[in-house]
Amino acid sequence: MRLTQEEIKAYLERIGIQEIEAPTKSYLFELHKAHVKNIAWQTVDIVAGRPAGIDFRESVQLITSGRGGYCFHLNGAFSTLLRSLGYKVSLHRAGVQPLGEAPRINSFHLGVTVALPGEQSGEEPWIVDVGLGDMPFEPMPLLHGTYKQGPLTYKVVESGVASGGWRMEHDPQGTFTGVDFDPAVVEGIEEFKPKHEFYSRSADSPWMKTFLLRQRHEDGSNELRGRVWAKRGAGGVEKTELDSKQQWLEVLGDVFGERMVAYSDLERDALWKKVRELHEDWKRSKEESSGATASGAE
Repeated sequence: MRLTQEEIKAYLERIGIQEIEAPTKSYLFELHKAHVKNIAWQTVDIVAGRPAGIDFRESVQLITSGRGGYCFHLNGAFSTLLRSLGYKVSLHRAGVQPLGEAPRINSFHLGVTVALPGEQSGEEPWIVDVGLGDMPFEPMPLLHGTYKQGPLTYKVVESGVASGGWRMEHDPQGTFTGVDFDPAVVEGIEEFKPKHEFYSRSADSPWMKTFLLRQRHEDGSNELRGRVWAKRGAGGVEKTELDSKQQWLEVLGDVFGERMVAYSDLERDALWKKVRELHEDWKRSKEESSGATASGAE
């Protein structure tokens, strides 16, 4: 699909960009950085029991209405914006490797590349990803190498699970290990709908009981997990436990750009109550795990 001029302007306004420009490399960088700064990766709607669909038009409408989403929404909407601006965009199957687990490509992540005119001749592929939360801040060339972006350092290497594929490795202090991408181009969003259905509705989904937002900026990243706000920068990680609903809403709005515009006061109260309960469950599980570890060491 292609957006109208009015839809493009509304999208750009949402990410703080005023002018429509030609599809250049410098404009791509400006768009990418503005997107990850202003629209957080989040599971708010999933935890609230009201997940949004991932058709491209639904995802764009989610963004322009003042909301956010997770990878399928964010990369789906952004790829639509880029195509509408004249960029040559390709979609790919991908998979995120959690800490302590094996690499995989399972279509639980939507990958995006953009082909830009090469400096000498031909085209150069660039990795574009506004749907990972805390990586990357700006596009990365699809060339093996190490790329420092603020206090975080990323790598692009050959994928070990997809022939001809590539892998982005997160900073050693990152919230996950890396992401692998299949080089084959996927047409449309249908491939990813069963994965979204699992993530957003299955009792086995890791996101059903995890209230989580992540946001990247020039100097580091932010994460809100339940009631714990973690700020990551050059000096390390600083964590703050949010004790009141007012404090929680202020951080949601001022830091993550999530002003809960689709939620009434009663719905916000209910979600805050659920987040507090999930937070207490998480603390108990950590204490039980620590106790079991201590007992095993005796």
